[in-house]
Amino acid sequence: MPLVPQPFRALVIGSSGTIGSALMELLEKNPSCSAVYGIHRSSLTPVDYQDLNTIESAALALANLGPFQLIINTIGILHTEHWMPEKKLEDLNAEQLQMLIQVNAIGPSLTIKYFSKLLDPAGSIMATLSAKVGSIEDNRLGGWYSYRASKAALNMLIKTAAIEFGRTRPNTALVALHPGTVNSRLSKPFKGEQIGRPPADAASDMLKVLFTLNKEDSGTFISYSGERLPW
Repeated sequence: MPLVPQPFRALVIGSSGTIGSALMELLEKNPSCSAVYGIHRSSLTPVDYQDLNTIESAALALANLGPFQLIINTIGILHTEHWMPEKKLEDLNAEQLQMLIQVNAIGPSLTIKYFSKLLDPAGSIMATLSAKVGSIEDNRLGGWYSYRASKAALNMLIKTAAIEFGRTRPNTALVALHPGTVNSRLSKPFKGEQIGRPPADAASDMLKVLFTLNKEDSGTFISYSGERLPW
């Protein structure tokens, strides 16, 4: 039986981004979604992974709007104006590795810690966007050291929290969700506009998957197509 009931309340974290804004638009049009809220770095209640203290503050500020049956965290970073993903070991540097670990792993895991308290214990899903390149088993090309490592760390944190939730929150599913290549600022330098999908399509695909999940799916790494990915 799917965990997200009808009607449901939703929260999108990172709602100003390409995927986040597409999710917001679809959820606002969904007749089964009675309310959807979005937060990001510049929202009235900000969440900014450069300032980890904002995570707990945002969760406390939104507590009265819950409980939520669906929370989706879309925040992540691949590159900045100062550096791109590493092509070889010689490119590895501490600043880049630290930033990606903070934004892609530490921030999302603290978000699970604090925002999971806003989930409906009767039935809810919290999905965090990960990436297939974070799969250790699927790594056949190498490169992208910091991004791969940060997403692999994220996946382990989600899996570990899901095991605990199996005991403490048995009707909540925590999942890592791979959106695929999407036309966005993140993918643009890597021919994303040629090989990616429109954000609305990616958001629609992911919501379809999320709406089918049950509690047995907690702790899994899932693609936008519904495929279970190797850790």
